[in-house]
Amino acid sequence: MERRRFIKTTIAGAAFTMVAPTYGCTKEEKMTGLILYTLRNEMNKDPEATLDRVAEIGYNWLEAASYANGKFYGMKPSDFKKMIESRGMKLISSHNGLSPDNLEEVIGAAAEAGLQYLVIPSLPHEMFKSTDGLKKASEFMNMAGERCRENGIRLGFHNHWAEFEPVDGQVPYDVFMKNTESELVTFELDIAWITRSGNSPVDYFNKYPGRFELFHVKDLSKEKNDATLGKGIIDFKPIFAEADTAGMKFFFVEQDNCRTHTPLESIEISRNYLLNNIL
Repeated sequence: MERRRFIKTTIAGAAFTMVAPTYGCTKEEKMTGLILYTLRNEMNKDPEATLDRVAEIGYNWLEAASYANGKFYGMKPSDFKKMIESRGMKLISSHNGLSPDNLEEVIGAAAEAGLQYLVIPSLPHEMFKSTDGLKKASEFMNMAGERCRENGIRLGFHNHWAEFEPVDGQVPYDVFMKNTESELVTFELDIAWITRSGNSPVDYFNKYPGRFELFHVKDLSKEKNDATLGKGIIDFKPIFAEADTAGMKFFFVEQDNCRTHTPLESIEISRNYLLNNIL
């Protein structure tokens, strides 16, 4: 209990300025983000202790990945927001499944939590069966993006690798890019999964400049599995060198499955690698 109180008071008392670009800053000034999906089991077991450790490691902004029935990790949106901010961190974004049926409820919860971004983590497989399905998905994203904008939130879309597998001769990701309005929909580029698909993040930045306000910073092993940063094959420096071209504002470390370390160990190793080798 004493340790937890110490972490809360020391970190929450620090000056907090949310500025995503960290180039030219000292190691202590550089800002880093984390998606809590990496710590899903820890968050379900003990969210307070888990967030204590995340803050202690040094992360600044967070992306949630557990929402159901109007609550984040079983908490009211405002309570979850307070739990994070009391530790000197900021809740920036959340992954939420969206449909016409739950759209208004989810947007309301996102607004109560103070989110800047609401991100669609994936789409139903049936939408990838034809270009008509892809265009309907784009129409839904535009509609949802408009409702988000009316509530001061930015809608995003997160990729895996299936979005780069052609459907009727067209690449789904490009269909989404061409059929969504940039003022309504941004994209959260998962660096590992686009790399797994055989495509270059930088090529997409140049093809669609300014469309990628969020990154998932995830490494990829030789076996094409996600990996702790620095333990895989991805060279992140040229990707981050084009962050301005991409339009990146925030990035979140992610590892879906931690194979060589515990999740808490992995996020610390990854953050240290970011600070020492990428930012």
